[in-house]
Amino acid sequence: MEEKDFAAHLTATMTGSALTMLIGVGHRTGLFEAAARGPATSGELAGRAGLQERYVREWLGAMVTGGIFTLEAGQYAFPPEHAKFLLGETASNLMPSLLTLSAFTGILPDLERAFAEGGGVPRSAYGPHLETLGAKTGDSWKHVYREHLVDGFFGAVPGLKERLTAGARVLDLGCGTGNAIAVAARAFPASRFTGLDINPGVVEQAKEIGLPNAEFVVGDAAELTADPPYDVITAFDAIHDQDRPDVVLRRIREALHEDSLFFMVDTNFSSHVAKNVGNPLAALCYSISLMYCTTTSLAEGGAALGAMWGTETAREMLADAGFGHVDVLGSPRPQNCIYACRP
Repeated sequence: MEEKDFAAHLTATMTGSALTMLIGVGHRTGLFEAAARGPATSGELAGRAGLQERYVREWLGAMVTGGIFTLEAGQYAFPPEHAKFLLGETASNLMPSLLTLSAFTGILPDLERAFAEGGGVPRSAYGPHLETLGAKTGDSWKHVYREHLVDGFFGAVPGLKERLTAGARVLDLGCGTGNAIAVAARAFPASRFTGLDINPGVVEQAKEIGLPNAEFVVGDAAELTADPPYDVITAFDAIHDQDRPDVVLRRIREALHEDSLFFMVDTNFSSHVAKNVGNPLAALCYSISLMYCTTTSLAEGGAALGAMWGTETAREMLADAGFGHVDVLGSPRPQNCIYACRP
């Protein structure tokens, strides 16, 4: 990259960072919701949101020049084709991810200390920053599950939907607040779903789902046992965050019978940096991996696979755990792939 091109690249990077912060401001002050009601002057928009016009005017300047809003004849507009990516209860809404990314800046001093001293940043350190910025780490996946879990994810594996329809014993590892099970248990009432998570707080939230064919328990995946074995075990973006992923994968294999399926959704990248060059999502995912996945694992003395462990490493670890047949399939999200793993 030539010198002037690299300078432009850095300027675009800084612009993106600044706009990310101001998008968070717009979310928390209600400006996006107010703007979605129709074109307005800065004064009218400030009135709708109950805010100070001078601040709103400068914020709008950034939104217009940043390509998020449009400006015509003194009227600022939030085009519907843009609004769907920042508002609404849909998988298209990127606001939860933007807010989470902004929240990660709060742990940077601790992360930089770990660079020099070792160790990592514990998961508990993130909570205050996420709460302050109004971020909920499970919101993005909640919408994705609702729109794509049954047909997009489960439908990618031949015969899986039919098996769940007939009735299966299913375990979801790293279930969080139970968003995946909430969708699956309603879609497949003949199946029985159990959610397992090491965090008691999220398990208590998951129990509020209250479906007759779903239950949630606190537990460490590295200590998983099953009697009788499960028919299907699922893990959504969860294995690379395990402190002992090799142990967890072996436990999963031991908890399945010979006709069972391990359905793993994880990141869709190579294990080799050189092969990820040119992938438009790679730099973002490496950054998130460093600021959360890698350091939280190191804080617990874990393996620190990171989100970018890649398909090559995943295949090797699955084979080592005893899975003789692994198919890697596409998913509704370009940053994720599906591993259909059988003994």
